[in-house]
Amino acid sequence: MSSTSVSMTVNGQKVSKTVPARTLLVTFLREHLGLTGTHIGCDTSQCGACNVHVDDKCVKSCTMLAAQADGTSIKTIEGVAKDGELHPMQLAFKQNHALQCGFCTPGMVMTAIDFAKNHQNPDEQEIRNHLEGNFCRCTGYHNIVKAISDGTKAMHNK
Repeated sequence: MSSTSVSMTVNGQKVSKTVPARTLLVTFLREHLGLTGTHIGCDTSQCGACNVHVDDKCVKSCTMLAAQADGTSIKTIEGVAKDGELHPMQLAFKQNHALQCGFCTPGMVMTAIDFAKNHQNPDEQEIRNHLEGNFCRCTGYHNIVKAISDGTKAMHNK
């Protein structure tokens, strides 16, 4: 099996590793860097539990090889909070009780932060449409939508 060297910035830290050439980004993050907040939920790239930001764009890390991320800047859920303070979107999820088991939450938060960058005052339907690529098997999405609305407002009122 062939190997490849990858170098990237993950949550502000430069990392370099040699990995099997077919290593998915999600596997690289979890197994090679120990960043287990990025989840593997479906093996079909439909659930969004593996969402991370690559060069400030939300992507499903199960659809990207680590080699494709070479030279990029990656942010995972572990890199969202700053100096021990929750990101406004994380805080909104907490305040709105927008989780149950928490498995989908990291991917939801990463999606929501990306969405909020380009939407200052989204309505409920816009939020629901944007969440189509994220599955939550525990909740009815009501509190998740409220959290994204509140988190978006908080991000724009900083």
